[in-house]
Amino acid sequence: MGCFECCIKCLGGVPYASLVATILCFSGVALFCGCGHVALSGTVSILETYFSRVASDHAMLTDVIQLMQYVIYGIASFFFLYGIILLAEGFYTTSAVKELHSEFKTTICGRCISGMFVFLTYVLGVAWLGVFGFSAVPVFLFYNMWSTCVAMKSPTANLTDVDSICVDVRQYGIIPWTATPGKACGAALGQICDSNEFYLSYHLYIVACAGAGATVVALIHFLMILSANWAYLKDASQMHAYQDIKMKEERELQDITSRSKECLNSYT
Repeated sequence: MGCFECCIKCLGGVPYASLVATILCFSGVALFCGCGHVALSGTVSILETYFSRVASDHAMLTDVIQLMQYVIYGIASFFFLYGIILLAEGFYTTSAVKELHSEFKTTICGRCISGMFVFLTYVLGVAWLGVFGFSAVPVFLFYNMWSTCVAMKSPTANLTDVDSICVDVRQYGIIPWTATPGKACGAALGQICDSNEFYLSYHLYIVACAGAGATVVALIHFLMILSANWAYLKDASQMHAYQDIKMKEERELQDITSRSKECLNSYT
């Protein structure tokens, strides 16, 4: 029973809310970074093969995509460490842990650190809302291409000239208007639609967008947890201050009582 009670007490000290938020954050960041990295590489390959055969026309886009891939490495590393730090902070502020350590006392430094995490998580949540919106852009572009492919393969497309059905990526500003050929029509568009690279990139962008959304949800979850923990630490510090004042008053009252008894004894 002693070992069982110890295990139950240790399990009670686990911050399950922070643990769920950490798992969700790790999963979302992993999906966004992994799928986004592979999808960007596939996008460059599709552009070089079908839309911009001259390297100088899409040199800037290639540099931007490479920079985004390096940024993805940094995001993955940062959020791995940040998630672990927030999970450790959740263990620190769990009420069950305070019960295990009866001498626990909150400090101004601890409250400042908790407040800093609240602010930083809020800023990261707003930033990831922008990332989530930005990750929806390639999904929209690939969806337009996919819908064009479906329209070209539909029975009604046989009534028109297939070569008149085109996808021009220059209108999205991805490559300049001077890029050649800049658009894919007819048989070339059919090759893109039948390629595994196109469908793989399309689905990876969808998963990356979902991963960004999951990360936003995880950061909102973290923000609620950190706010509650900060309020708990603030209340705990006020309670400790009240207890210290009460103990001090009790000591002073005992000193006054003992002195009055001594005076009474000496008088008698």
